[in-house]
Amino acid sequence: MTSTPLIDFHDGHSIPQLGFGIWQIPQDETAAAVESALNTGYRLIDGAFIYGNEAGLCEGLKRSDVAREEVFVTTKVWNDAHGRDRARASVDRSLKSIGVDQLDLVLIHWPVPSQDLYVETWEALIEMRNEGLMRSIGVSNFNADHLARLIKETGEAPVLNQIEINPQLQQPELRAVCDAHRIVVQAWTPLGSGKSFDAEPIKAAAARTGKSPAQVILRWHLQLDHAVITRSVNPRRQAENLDVFDFTLTGDEMKAIAGLDVGLRNGPDPSVFKLM
Repeated sequence: MTSTPLIDFHDGHSIPQLGFGIWQIPQDETAAAVESALNTGYRLIDGAFIYGNEAGLCEGLKRSDVAREEVFVTTKVWNDAHGRDRARASVDRSLKSIGVDQLDLVLIHWPVPSQDLYVETWEALIEMRNEGLMRSIGVSNFNADHLARLIKETGEAPVLNQIEINPQLQQPELRAVCDAHRIVVQAWTPLGSGKSFDAEPIKAAAARTGKSPAQVILRWHLQLDHAVITRSVNPRRQAENLDVFDFTLTGDEMKAIAGLDVGLRNGPDPSVFKLM
């Protein structure tokens, strides 16, 4: 089994570079998917209250032979839980649902600037982190202006920003801002729903390496020092997504994939998204 590399946070903790996400996995399938992922070798499970399957995550952790201290567990505070009291209630609920005493990472799921509560929510996460309810705190889907405001008003940068990145949406400016503040960039929907699988740079790299287009794209992320969240309930596909540490893309291949960026989002725009 290949050991997944760790990426260091600026708070002294670290996160497995490649993880398993449970978004859109039905509650009654989540326990088996988490157990399979852990048995395959994943050590990061990325969840969220809004996914509706934290109880399944809890059961999957219990079923696995992997010790709790070896598994990095992430959850997120949803849009209707912004504000100090509601954020605290959200974290307490997730702790109970997942069945753990401490979370490894809690993220603000979206900034929802129309509410203007993400700074207060961030302050609540800082308080809860200091109380020991989680080890690290970060954000998801935050743009550069959202990050700048958090840092200016609280003096503390998130350890991680989970954003949509794939070959057709590379967000280089936002990644550069994160790098400047030592914020780890973590990619969701890293394969871009497969829309780049037939692109010539992807096909050429797959042919040279004997890997699948999905593996080539995941390797591209890793070589950009992204943390990455993958998802599949199929054990064979789970293993394939993890089998990306035995090859390297060339500099020319990396440049060719960089040329695929067209700014195409699969998800919503964080500057306006406010679904409750």
